[in-house]
Amino acid sequence: MAVATETPFHVLAVDDSLPDRKLIERLLKTSSFQVTTVDSGSKALEFLGIHGEDSSPPVSVHADQLEVAVNLIITDYCMPGMTGYDLLKKIKVESTSLRDIPVVIMSSENIPSRINRCLEEGADEFFLKPVRLSDMSKLKPHILKSRCKEHYHQERNQQSDSNSNERSNPTNNSNSRKRKAEENEEVLPQKNRSRHS
Repeated sequence: MAVATETPFHVLAVDDSLPDRKLIERLLKTSSFQVTTVDSGSKALEFLGIHGEDSSPPVSVHADQLEVAVNLIITDYCMPGMTGYDLLKKIKVESTSLRDIPVVIMSSENIPSRINRCLEEGADEFFLKPVRLSDMSKLKPHILKSRCKEHYHQERNQQSDSNSNERSNPTNNSNSRKRKAEENEEVLPQKNRSRHS
């Protein structure tokens, strides 16, 4: 008998500092997250399928990573070129397809105005560096919230698709409903069936 395992949450970590990138990757993996790391905001956008302004070489990404949706983005604030704040704005303001992905900003500078600006622009969390293992527990609620939204939107889309199919072909739907009712009746135990016959 096969046991279904839940796929791990996939986090995209963005930091221009190799030691900081390695630290965040280790912390995320220790917390059972699947991790992809990139060293710039433009490479993050490229990984997400949005091409930035600069024409840097393509990001080398393993094929299996492309099939996995990103559930959370954690990015450094201060990076050359595109800052973490710029990346946040591109995701939350300019992209309709990525706007529901939670974004966490990290910074070694505790500047309240910077923190507030990021939170007002849509950041879900702001971590001060060095990031600690205890910070990782703050990520899952944001991911779960975004997954709930994702499932809600998928169900609404499926429901609207089935409603449009019912309107376009009402005869087939009444037959399929009858078939489903017959199938459900066969599954019921004998004592629960109605005794109208």
